Amino acid sequence: MSKEVESYKLGDIQVVITETEEPNKLSVDCNDGNYHSEFTVSRYEFQNYKRHMNQKITKAYKQQYEGE
Repeated sequence: MSKEVESYKLGDIQVVITETEEPNKLSVDCNDGNYHSEFTVSRYEFQNYKRHMNQKITKAYKQQYEGE
């Protein structure tokens, strides 16, 4: 099981950050109950661009609902 680094909510979206087998990569798991997304980021990106990453996550989920 991967070690959890951080978890938080972006509105209805639950975001869980976990370590991967690669030491400089983190897994980002997003779920709002309807849509699920998972991607990897570098530790540097997570530490220095977290706000930008969160904006992209929120925008992507919003677009999912507008497309329905």
